[in-house]
Amino acid sequence: MATLDDVRRIADSLPGSEERTTTGGIAWFVRRKPYAWECHPWPSIPDDIRAILATELVVAVKVADRMDGFALVQMEPDVFLRTTTPWSEPKVAFRLAAITAGHLAELVTDAWRVQAPRYLRDELDAVADGAAATEPEV
Repeated sequence: MATLDDVRRIADSLPGSEERTTTGGIAWFVRRKPYAWECHPWPSIPDDIRAILATELVVAVKVADRMDGFALVQMEPDVFLRTTTPWSEPKVAFRLAAITAGHLAELVTDAWRVQAPRYLRDELDAVADGAAATEPEV
């Protein structure tokens, strides 16, 4: 079961990532742009989704395209929730307790990539390439 500490650990490993406490809870930013955040049952959220948010920890992340979010909801409706707000920005929300560690890392990192400037993406890629080059062959 994933926790906010897992999200924090992943976000802390990303260049330029910053954690902030907002009126809605904890959120992660890169260059003042949010890429992951804790969801809360705001009045503007549909009733059925608000009921889930009131009982479970839900995190939302930016996605590159709205269709990416729709696809995730269609593939794993027990994990991913349809949009939590009427705003049309591309994002997807998911039940933190239902997400696997690998999928969580992928979602948070991809969300960061959507918002990060190229020089920070290049910095992350250089670190990843350096780590891959130093791994022993099997």
